[in-house]
Amino acid sequence: MSDTVSRAPVMQDVARLAGVSHQTVSRVINGASSIRPETRERVLQAIERLGYRPNTAARTLVRGRSATIGIITTASTLFGPTSVHRTVNTAAREAGFFASSVSLAEMTREGFDAAVDHLDRLAVEGIVVIAGHDEALEVARSRSARLPFVIVEGDLTRARRTVGVDNVAGARLATRHLMDLGHVEIAHVTGPLDWAESRARAEGWRAEMVAAGHRPMEPVSGDWSAGSGYRAGLALAENPDVTAVFAANDQMAIGVLRALHEAGRSVPRDVSVVGFDDVPEAEYLIPPLTTVRQDFAAIGREAISMLTAAISGETDQVPSLIDPELIVRASSAPPGQTRSQAT
Repeated sequence: MSDTVSRAPVMQDVARLAGVSHQTVSRVINGASSIRPETRERVLQAIERLGYRPNTAARTLVRGRSATIGIITTASTLFGPTSVHRTVNTAAREAGFFASSVSLAEMTREGFDAAVDHLDRLAVEGIVVIAGHDEALEVARSRSARLPFVIVEGDLTRARRTVGVDNVAGARLATRHLMDLGHVEIAHVTGPLDWAESRARAEGWRAEMVAAGHRPMEPVSGDWSAGSGYRAGLALAENPDVTAVFAANDQMAIGVLRALHEAGRSVPRDVSVVGFDDVPEAEYLIPPLTTVRQDFAAIGREAISMLTAAISGETDQVPSLIDPELIVRASSAPPGQTRSQAT
């Protein structure tokens, strides 16, 4: 059995069969006009006969660009990361790029390096990394590569090209809203503290409480899931002093709502609840959920804009913060009142 049959064919095999140099094969693949028609036909026939599939990088040698970017993310069903992935894809397409994604079961150094190598073979011009937790961020930052990287959903203080919502400001908006309604004992349900967003939202809640002269109570830990919010809500329902809860995402806020209902604590008359993200279901809950909206479309556009600038050689870039927006609904009201009574 011939060597070209026992392994995947390479450019040299095509050149040998067509009776030309590998440089000529490369010029045919990249559409060079200087090739004689009969030579081009021999090369194309050899490619067809061998089943040769040119590497994307080879096809871009002459053109100089692939108009393709890579996206590396972890396999996640969380609303934030999946929304960012979708909007980055959309923004890339609108900017004239194709996007090739690699979803990792977990962000390890070996897995990340393999993902970068895979995308490099596809001749991507740059890579967007959707990295929310510390391990993912550290792996992304540690990779030394010739490709420009933009990190989304990470800690904006630890990478040069980073895009994300201003989580501290969003948490302060939520906390200030509750204090303006007259709440003093405002509990906080955190996300996992190995996520930069979780720490930032806890920081914003704590800073706003302290700025108003209130002593923050010990936050309750969650893991972004509705189940963890439910467990936190059951514990908080036992504290009669708590009149408001700020949860670090909407899923946990949904769990808090269920727990308070089961404990006989009315929302918002007995306890106001505020979330973060503005998931599509938030306005259809009973009561509709007050929350902090992230502009995921703006995050996607900014990520692609920053990556495009980096691809063009721009080096003077700073991390970009997207302003959040407080969406007030019926789950928050002054202590002892419903939203309809307050308005």
